[in-house]
Amino acid sequence: MPSALVGLAIAAMVLVFSVLLFTPAGRLDWTLGWVYVCIVAVNVTINWACLLRWNPELIERRMRFGKWTKTWDKVWAVLFAPVMIAIYVVAGLEARTGVSSPVETIWLLGLAVFISGSAILTWSMVVNPFFEKTMRIQTDRGHRVIETGPYAYVRHPGYLGFIGWIMSAPLLLDSSWAFIPALLSVVGVVIRTVLEDRTLQAELSGYPQYAARVRFRLIPGVW
Repeated sequence: MPSALVGLAIAAMVLVFSVLLFTPAGRLDWTLGWVYVCIVAVNVTINWACLLRWNPELIERRMRFGKWTKTWDKVWAVLFAPVMIAIYVVAGLEARTGVSSPVETIWLLGLAVFISGSAILTWSMVVNPFFEKTMRIQTDRGHRVIETGPYAYVRHPGYLGFIGWIMSAPLLLDSSWAFIPALLSVVGVVIRTVLEDRTLQAELSGYPQYAARVRFRLIPGVW
């Protein structure tokens, strides 16, 4: 994909986050909102720069839905999207009442969670050429088990990184109420992890043996 198109895609994503945050906030002087948008912009730029360097084909593949996407994943996406969006809408509504004064240590914790989650997510995408945005067995691309990088420790590191992104949002936006849709989103991610793992165990050659070697789905030593 040409770098100009990548730049346009990043700009579009930043615009989406800006609309989600500032429309419900009803004001543009929300400093934490602008800081969050900037953090997202930097993170997405780094993520795509890494993909352009080490896994460029994945960028284009993640821009569209692949054939043979599982029906359950389509249903999951329809149900998950509004819950995820609600994190930012709720945070914006909470910011409508006035200027936030977050506790510095809590905001820094949110930043640490965001950076850690984003790093794991990017690492997972760099080493996995099959990291498409929908769940399907990619027989058209010689789908195989990936065991390198973070996949040597947990079977679904991308979801672990995504959970870090989700849970950091209420902390970075100083929104207590946003934890409700954030926690619901995490539940949704865990459900998708279970469904995807079952599909891979049943349909991807070599995955049961890999699962026997790497026992944990998301958190080493826990689950």
